[in-house]
Amino acid sequence: MSRKKTSQSKSRSGTVAALDIGSTKICCLIARTGGDDGPRIVGIGHQASRGIRSGTVVDMDAAEASIRAAVANAEQMAGETLRQVTVNVSAGHPRSRLIAYEVSVAGHEIGEADLRGLTDPQVYLRGEARDHEIIHSIQVGYTIDGSRGVKDPRGMFGERLGVNLNLVAAASGPVRNLESCVARCHLAVEHKVVSAYAAALACLAPEERELGATLIDMGGGATSIAVFFDGDLVHTDAVPVGGWHVTSDIARGLSTPPAHAERMKTLYGSALPSPADDRETIRVPLIGEDEREANQIPRSVLVGIVRPRLEETFEMVRAKLQAAHLDREAGRRVVLTGGAAQLPGVREMAATMLDKQVRLGRPKALPGLAEAVSGPAFAACVGLLDFTIDDRARAEGAAYRPTEQPTGRLGRIGQWLREHL
Repeated sequence: MSRKKTSQSKSRSGTVAALDIGSTKICCLIARTGGDDGPRIVGIGHQASRGIRSGTVVDMDAAEASIRAAVANAEQMAGETLRQVTVNVSAGHPRSRLIAYEVSVAGHEIGEADLRGLTDPQVYLRGEARDHEIIHSIQVGYTIDGSRGVKDPRGMFGERLGVNLNLVAAASGPVRNLESCVARCHLAVEHKVVSAYAAALACLAPEERELGATLIDMGGGATSIAVFFDGDLVHTDAVPVGGWHVTSDIARGLSTPPAHAERMKTLYGSALPSPADDRETIRVPLIGEDEREANQIPRSVLVGIVRPRLEETFEMVRAKLQAAHLDREAGRRVVLTGGAAQLPGVREMAATMLDKQVRLGRPKALPGLAEAVSGPAFAACVGLLDFTIDDRARAEGAAYRPTEQPTGRLGRIGQWLREHL
């Protein structure tokens, strides 16, 4: 018995690493678990992203160099070398598909074997294109003989057992390119997590997940959506517009370098006009000209460029929710996160266009998490840590808490061997 406790203690402590590969930045967080105050951040590294567009690898060498730099900074701070990481997935257009599936259980007591057969994701790929990879297979409720709302059917009896399954899949090619790029950095992929799901784990309150809420992660290359209801992820999707598109619009519209466009967006950009915009002027360096020849424009011109792109983004998000019939079922709560969500007026614009209550979501505070990486732009990376820690805890529980009582003399002997050896 003492050996069992030692194994549990050992497995609950260790190192967890998250790697957020985005279109504008790459962030690596390293945490140590097992302490009395929970996980503690011991390593932080972030780097400007190169070779990534809309979450997809477009230049393997450039992406590898960016990943290596971010990971090296985190490893140096933590004082150890990583072997595996949990990475986010926004490549391959990941999206949800809800499936209802039912099998006969012939009236016997429902056990673990029935659930494994019922929720095998490969069952649902038969007869369909094999060019997609399943990222998540999430049970969002069971039915027994047509009765809904069953959370855990183990130990119950019935004739027909059904499950509502949320399959999140992405195109295989871009996902494999992402894994290959990480492997070239001598890192194994422990888990793959859809970006919006990871951000939701970091930002949504438990009550929001239960009552229904939509998280909108406004990243650099894309805007991702995650819808929660009754505590489960029921839908995820994305639109191919993000903060970088706003920067690009500014650079093209004002003929200024992208670096200056990003700076103007951050310092002076807004989603809503104000009476003072015509009186406030902004200095705009022009491409290929001496900085002394910079133009002076009223702030209203900049707002006039920023606002239409953000309106387009929320119109596309609203259309996605309506197409999935979730614009009302997901509740009236929206949580915005991601770097682009920090622009002034974005929350108010989202509330008007989506007709919902909107708040700005920040990742929950963790010991050791620096202020510089605790904003909405780093929500997905913190969520990747949460996912990995929770998954290890579930695996540990499955290893030491049997879900079925063994039957027969041989079954009882096998159970004793598993617990004590």
